[in-house]
Amino acid sequence: MNIHYCTGHFTLYVKEAPANTYTGKPAKPLLIVDDSPLIVKKISEWLEEVEGITSIESCGTYARAVDLLAVCKPAVVLLDVNLPDKSGIVLLKHIKALYPGTTVIMVTNQGDDFYKNLCLESGAHYFLDKSNDFEKLPALVASIIQ
Repeated sequence: MNIHYCTGHFTLYVKEAPANTYTGKPAKPLLIVDDSPLIVKKISEWLEEVEGITSIESCGTYARAVDLLAVCKPAVVLLDVNLPDKSGIVLLKHIKALYPGTTVIMVTNQGDDFYKNLCLESGAHYFLDKSNDFEKLPALVASIIQ
């Protein structure tokens, strides 16, 4: 909504709302936690068109993720195992302890069975290997959000 003052009276200009603005459904923000700006950019571009996502936030560190989790309360978190300040697995455990309703998708280059099992046992709902499963991410997120 834009309000414009014009010669002594107000003129209200209302733009048509985007299709995913308000549907009466609960807000479904998404948080991407990955220290690679290229990965964050690619994921963000893929997910911009997923219906039901109300916002996409991103960060590259454990510390910033903890702050964003408290503020945006995401429905879905896309989380890398390797973060510069703490392990993504530590962050996963933090999320599951404080935000048990949040769906966590691990998206990592650490695709071996050790990390997969550790993440799933620690509460991750999904585990995607960036090398092999990366393209599956938009469809997976769409199925969770809807």
